[in-house]
Amino acid sequence: MPHALPIELLHSLQRIKGFDEAAFISAHALENQITSIRLNPSKSSNSVVTNLLSTEKIPWCTHGYYLQERPSFTLDPHFHAGAYYVQEASSMFLETVIQQTVDLNASIKVLDLCAAPGGKSTLIQSLISKESFLVSNEVIKTRVNILTENITKWGAANVVVTNNDPKDFQRLSNYFDLIVVDAPCSGSGLFRKDNDAITEWSMDNVALCSQRQQRILADVISSLKPGGVLIYSTCSYSEVENENIAAWLTKENAFESCKIDVQQNWGIVETEKNDVFGYRFYPDKIKGEGFFIAAFKKNEDVNAQKLKQKPINQKSTVSKSQFEYLSKWINPNVEIDFFNWKNEVIALPNILLQEMANIQSALYIKKIGVNIGSVIRNELIPSHDLAVSTILSPDVESIHLNIEDALQFLRHQHFDLKDTKPGWKLVMYNQLSLGFIKSMSNRFNNYYPRDWRILNK
Repeated sequence: MPHALPIELLHSLQRIKGFDEAAFISAHALENQITSIRLNPSKSSNSVVTNLLSTEKIPWCTHGYYLQERPSFTLDPHFHAGAYYVQEASSMFLETVIQQTVDLNASIKVLDLCAAPGGKSTLIQSLISKESFLVSNEVIKTRVNILTENITKWGAANVVVTNNDPKDFQRLSNYFDLIVVDAPCSGSGLFRKDNDAITEWSMDNVALCSQRQQRILADVISSLKPGGVLIYSTCSYSEVENENIAAWLTKENAFESCKIDVQQNWGIVETEKNDVFGYRFYPDKIKGEGFFIAAFKKNEDVNAQKLKQKPINQKSTVSKSQFEYLSKWINPNVEIDFFNWKNEVIALPNILLQEMANIQSALYIKKIGVNIGSVIRNELIPSHDLAVSTILSPDVESIHLNIEDALQFLRHQHFDLKDTKPGWKLVMYNQLSLGFIKSMSNRFNNYYPRDWRILNK
């Protein structure tokens, strides 16, 4: 039996634009769950959408689709290959906001501050240029592993995953061109997906969340360049977590609110007060969950000091012979630099080597670029990162599995492998990479990460 919506929440929303109490309550009484995915443009094929029985596009997201029903993503190899990300439709509006506020053709530096589990980071990475750089940060240590896994599956080399408090980014003064803060909130926008969360909601928690949101923003603002863009979002309906925060930003921190062009038939509600704009998603007006988003441009500051570039550690670079050997594993159309990090070889676009040095000097790094693997006695032991990356050479020898064998591989269990020469083999399903095996004369070793394996039968 669904929990009744909190009376205090309903009362607090009465004067907010777009709120229709009867329709709002009716939408929360519906038991049909909306499922949506966003395709990875670097990996996806039309067969992914066909297999998931989806034809309806999400209007504000280029690669977003609604599904007719919720499949078992766990038993879909496309999911494990990073061909798509399961993401709530309303939050995909971030694409429209970025497209209208940021020059995506330029080389930019982006911070996704509260990134786990990775939905907004993977969306951002699909939008920015190859010459751009994304720092995907998660404050909570226990959530960094799932963020790292999802970034790895997405396959890009121009991403760094960090585990830092917002105040740590003050070491990177005036550094980022775009900062996205999907702030921790009271979560009322997700009541339909998590009905039990209703019992945990309170006005006191809303007030605490608002204070925390201000503190997070205050800590990170100095790392945004003058003229840079800050995008703030929550999955809350509460005004004190949304419009009030937007007003505080423009009043106290020299930000200018950005107005976003929205199609009328999308059902998104624009709120405005004193030229401060916000965008609300109500489940009775759009096909999705509750969401709020607003964008701001940081005013110019003639006294702003550029970050002093940190020196690149030349000792971390690989030898010429190693470079030539490792390059055979990389798509020749990709310009990559290799460097040694924590007993592994890392690949990073060579134009971003300097940015790596800057980030290393300021933050705790969980993952950077693509982990190629480790070199032992002049042989590369390739990592899973390389297998699912978008920089892997198409010339790496591969084997193509049917659905049953692909699932066995993902379970880290045995499957029949016939007439295969010894050596490293890339395991593929439907033209997508799943991981590596090493074939021997009468057996093979499965190198799919044990922590990621499918546990159900």
